[in-house]
Amino acid sequence: MNNIKIEKDFALSLIIPIYSSQKSIPSLLNRLEKLKLAFDWEVIFVEDGSTDESFKTLFNLLKKSKLNSKLIRHNRNFGEHQAVLTGYRYSNGDYIINLDDDLQNPPEEAIKLFKWAIKNDLDVVYGEYEEDKHAEWRNFGSKFAHLTAHIFLDLPKNAGLSSFRCLKGSIAKEVAKYNGPYPYIDGLVAQISQSIESIKVKHDKRFLGNSGYNLRRLIRLWINILTSFSLMPLRLSSIIGTVFAFAGGVGILIVILETLIKGVTVSGWASVLSTVLLFGGIQCLLLGLVGEYLGRIYLTVSGKPQSNIRSVDNFKKR
Repeated sequence: MNNIKIEKDFALSLIIPIYSSQKSIPSLLNRLEKLKLAFDWEVIFVEDGSTDESFKTLFNLLKKSKLNSKLIRHNRNFGEHQAVLTGYRYSNGDYIINLDDDLQNPPEEAIKLFKWAIKNDLDVVYGEYEEDKHAEWRNFGSKFAHLTAHIFLDLPKNAGLSSFRCLKGSIAKEVAKYNGPYPYIDGLVAQISQSIESIKVKHDKRFLGNSGYNLRRLIRLWINILTSFSLMPLRLSSIIGTVFAFAGGVGILIVILETLIKGVTVSGWASVLSTVLLFGGIQCLLLGLVGEYLGRIYLTVSGKPQSNIRSVDNFKKR
């Protein structure tokens, strides 16, 4: 690793979104400070509207720390992907890795991603967890979201998605050009590069407290995957509509033939009611899908901000 060619200020930038993690911050900084690397690197913390004293705690500790770091503060909580994109914009590394603030992504494993990306000249390397230590419901939700992403976003089959990712600095800067209010980083990456792989990494238990990533956030992520970077849901809705219209036409033809052959009969109210409810539900679902697209277009055109920065503090130690 001593022969790394550094084209920017740093060989590596670590991006860490911070949200209500006051108690774990001292341990996080301690782990980062213990990293012994033979090249210049930096850490960019993005404080994303925490409800505790995370910003104050981190600011005071960084003043005493030996880390080359930046502390960026959002005006309010915008979300993980928004915070990571903010970090990308302020980074100066040849490679950029984002990891969690709860020490579930060990900082030492970030170096593994970095080395693999350089060795294989890859644009993107994902950390695929050997054993996922999240709650079972979240593991299921994440796997479903990643499956959806592979189907709708044309990602390489060997890309095992996770929020623990290493990008070339040039790719991260291209991704960060997106300023829409509904970012999904893996979707943006897939639009720019197919030089993507994943490697196995460790995933530790959460250091303290409970995850802020709840069911609501998972659902919002899934909707982002469906509607932000693909028209396939709309095309699928057209296919579904065509199939049911064809089935309805066949059904009408059968009814007409049956009436001509057997005469008029009055029966099957339960089946008629079920059919009406089925078709009514499908129509509402498809209208909701179209409404979601239109709503996102409206909010994007009207200038809903992706994020807003309150302050930027630099702690450069060299």
